[in-house]
Amino acid sequence: MSQAFYQHLQSELDGIRAAGLYKAERIITTPQGAVVHTSDGREVINLCANNYLGLSSHPAVIEAAHEALRTHGFGLSSVRFICGTQDLHKTLEQRIARFVGCEDAILYAAAFDANGGLFEPLLGEQDAIISDALNHASIIDGIRLCKAQRYRYEHNNLADLERCLKEAQAKGARFTLVFTDGVFSMDGTIAQLDKIRALCDQYGALLGVDECHASGFMGKTGRGTPEHCGVFGKIDIITGTFGKALGGASGGFTAARKEVVELLRQRSRPYLFSNTLAPSIAGASLAVLDLLEGSTALRDKLEANTAYFREAIQAAGFEIKPGTHPIVPIMVYDAVKAQKLSQRILELGIYAVGFFFPVVPKGQARIRVQISAVHEREHLEKAVAAFAQAGRELGIVQ
Repeated sequence: MSQAFYQHLQSELDGIRAAGLYKAERIITTPQGAVVHTSDGREVINLCANNYLGLSSHPAVIEAAHEALRTHGFGLSSVRFICGTQDLHKTLEQRIARFVGCEDAILYAAAFDANGGLFEPLLGEQDAIISDALNHASIIDGIRLCKAQRYRYEHNNLADLERCLKEAQAKGARFTLVFTDGVFSMDGTIAQLDKIRALCDQYGALLGVDECHASGFMGKTGRGTPEHCGVFGKIDIITGTFGKALGGASGGFTAARKEVVELLRQRSRPYLFSNTLAPSIAGASLAVLDLLEGSTALRDKLEANTAYFREAIQAAGFEIKPGTHPIVPIMVYDAVKAQKLSQRILELGIYAVGFFFPVVPKGQARIRVQISAVHEREHLEKAVAAFAQAGRELGIVQ
C-alpha cells in the first residue's frame, strides 16, 4: 500500500481546513420540518432544507409510502428493463409528465442521473449543446459525457446566448440544444424561459430545462418555471427531482416527447444500469401530485413566507441576491466569516449553512436560506432576529 498517497490526501484535507473551506456534516435526529433536533440535543429552526412545500414529513405522503411498502415491497433488486418495472412506476411517469406539461417521462434513481444520462444518448459530434455558465454540476457532467460541440453563455445573458446560437449554426450543427436551470440553486435567479424559447425558435434549436428548484411551487399552479414564464407545454426536455419540493426523498425524471423518452429507455446508462426507484418513493410521489393538483395552498403560503423574509432580512441590514424565489442568498463574501455566521446563528437556534468555494465562486461566500411553506411567521421572525444579533457581533451589519 502506498503510504505517500494517503499522506497526500491528508495534506489536501489539511489545506481545505486551513482555508476555512471544510464542509462538516451536522446530524439531525428528527424528520424534516420547520423545527428539527440535532444530535447534540438542540432544537433549531431549519432554514436550509429543499423542503419547499413541507411535504417531506406530510402525513398523507408518509401514509402513501407505507401503503406502497405493504403492497409493492421494499425494493425490486432489479433495473427497469429486466424485472424492475411496477405499475406504480408507469403511473408516476404518466402523472409527472402531465404535471410538467410534457408527453411522456422516464424515472431515474436520482436527479443527478437524469442529467448525467440525458445528453450522450440524444446528441453526437455533429450536434451542439449550449449551456448557461451557472448550470448545476449534474448538467455539466452530463454534457462532458456527450460528444456534441459545447458552448457556454454568460449567466442569463440573452445576447451571449444568441452569439452561441449563431456560432453553432455557422459551424453547421445538425441539432442544437440549449440547456439551462429553470432556477439557479445558489442565487435563486430565474431563467428567462420565454425569451430563451423565442431565441431557440428563431435559430431552430431545442430547449431543455432543469426544474429541480421549481417543480411544485413556481408558477400560479406550481407547474414550474415554464408556467412562471408563460411557456408551459413549450419546453422540449424537462429534468427534475422528487428530492426537493415533490416529497423530499430521492429520485429524478426526464419529461419530453415520447420519442425522446423511448430512446433514453434504450440508451441512457444510469437508467439501464441502476436499480429501480423504490416503490415507497413512487407511491409517496403520487400522493404529492394528488396534493398539489388539488390545491395551491402550500405554494401560496410559500410565496407569502418568502416575500416577508426577503423584506425583513434586508431591513435588518443584510445584502441578499434580488429576486422572488424562496432561495435567499445572504451575502457575506468571506468564507471564514460565512462559517462563523453559520455557527453563531446555530448557537442562537437557527440552522442555516454557509456556502463557499468550490460550491460558489471565490469571494462569493454566503448563507443560503431556503424558505418553506411549513414555516410560520414566528419562525421567520426569530430567524431574522438571530441573524441580526449574529451579524452585529461579527461586524457584518451595523
